[in-house]
Order: sequence, then structure tokens, then C-alpha cells
Amino acid sequence: MSNIDLPLEGFKSKGVMVEVKDLVKVYKMSRGIEVQALRGLNMVVKPSEAVTIMGPSGSGKTTLLNLIGGIDRPTAGSVVVDNVKVHELNESKLEEYRLKMVGYIFQAFNLIPVLTSLENVELPMIALGIPKSKRIKRAKWLLELVGLGHRLHHRPTELSGGEQQRVAIAVALANDPPLILADEPTAELDTENAMRIIDLLTKLSREYGKTVIVSTHDPRIAIRTNRILKIEDGVIMGEYSPIELEEKPELTRLTDLADTIKTRIASIEKQMQKLAEKLGKGEITYEEFDREYNRLKILLAGYKELLSSLGH
Repeated sequence: MSNIDLPLEGFKSKGVMVEVKDLVKVYKMSRGIEVQALRGLNMVVKPSEAVTIMGPSGSGKTTLLNLIGGIDRPTAGSVVVDNVKVHELNESKLEEYRLKMVGYIFQAFNLIPVLTSLENVELPMIALGIPKSKRIKRAKWLLELVGLGHRLHHRPTELSGGEQQRVAIAVALANDPPLILADEPTAELDTENAMRIIDLLTKLSREYGKTVIVSTHDPRIAIRTNRILKIEDGVIMGEYSPIELEEKPELTRLTDLADTIKTRIASIEKQMQKLAEKLGKGEITYEEFDREYNRLKILLAGYKELLSSLGH
């Protein structure tokens, strides 16, 4: 892992292969009690792919991301990222791996309260020894990328939840890591802010070539990624395409009616986006666009009203 020459703007690094084999994680609790979070899990994520890990609370999603991200160590099995055997790294090499290879987006944002948005984004670059003038320029570019160019000097307490999460994404991207891990990134956000975060995460893979792995309950994220992996009791139980999830949201086993409705909403929004793209390319007339767009708009409003009536 060589030193990184960070660009003032943009990204140089592309996504990497992630290979997880026979992964086991056992937590030792008090009084000799052991909890097995992962039970021989296997998974492969290709370079520049965006993958969703879906499953109920306690299924092992966060544990899996922590092991891939080098935050924790496995009890058994292997984690290989871009031919780096993460499970074998000593503490010094793990620190380097986390700093250069991984951008981790936490559900709880993990921003430093006394620092401004700009200063929070600078922190990872300080650890790399990037000169102040260069890191300030890059931090400003990253905050503009996530739509917060007007919030450079605001502290976390002066930002909304959605804004804090976008700062957290900018922090994760500061050192241009090839691998982005996001743990329930929309769990604390309202629908509007959740959609902004979803669009940012999928853009990282689609436009910038990053490998993106997201753990979530949110089907709105899942249908925008390349693949959905279902985790239960510490193992991957199935793999689905976004189309399969759109057509059969019950595959997630998140059987709450609200989750099914959210999947339908996400599917409609995706159709509306594709419709706009077709119009832009001249593949359909404006009249055809207007007729179909209005139909979808009415359908979307109905689903959103139903979701609101359920308290979401």
C-alpha cells in the first residue's frame, strides 16, 4: 500500500475486489457466555460493484462490515481486499489499511462535535500528512460534491441529520479510498434526506468506480445497487437482483407493510428517473413522457400517503 497523491478535486482510485471466506466471529461475553455473530460466511464483491447486505437486526450485518473494514478481527476465516489479507495484518498495517483503503460511513455519523464540517473532512488527510492548503481545497470540493458548500464552517450541532450524514460521506471520501462501507446510512433520516444519501452512495459506484457495500433495512437503497445479499444468523442465505426485490419485496423477509410500500415507492421513482432519461435522449416524445410521468406521479402520491398513514 503505497503513499497516496490525493487530487485537489476528483478521485483517482478505482474499486477493489473483496473476498470473504468461511468467516467466523465469536464474541465472549461475561460469565463465559459466547455469542456467534458470523457462522462461516462467504461473499465476493467485484471491483466497482455496489452491493447491499440486507437482514434483520442481529443478523451480523455490522459485524461483517467491521471485519471487512479492519475495525475488528475475525475468530476464523479470511478477509481479502485487493489481495491484502486483512485478517493477517498487524495493528500498524491495519491502521494504514483503514486510512488508505476504506471509507467507513457510520449510522451515528461519528463527526467530531467541536470541529466544523471543513475541519472534520480535513482530519483523515492530516493523518496522511497532506499539506494544509491542499487538504482545505480538497475538503471544500468534497463538501460541494455532497451539496454542502454553504455549510463549510458549521459544526455538527448546527446541521440537520441529513447534512451530518453528508459530511460523514465527505469524511469517508477524503483520502480517496477504493472501498466504501456504509452501515445503515439512512436509518436516522427522513425520506427526503434518505434519498439524497442513496443517490450519493450509488453515484460513487456508478460514476466514480468505487466498490460500495451497504448494510441496510432500507429497500430504497437495495434496488439501486447491483446485487442484494440476504444475511440471516451470520451467513449469506440468498442473492437477489434489484428486479427480483422490486417484484417480490417479501424476499427480504422484512415483512412489515411499510417496507413493502417503500420498495414500491423506490420502484416508481426509478421508473420516473428512467423516463426522464429517455426523454433527454429523444427516445420518447414529450406527450408520451407527460402521460406516463403523470400516471406514475399519482401512483407515487398514493403510496406515500399510505406510508404516512402508517407513521413513516
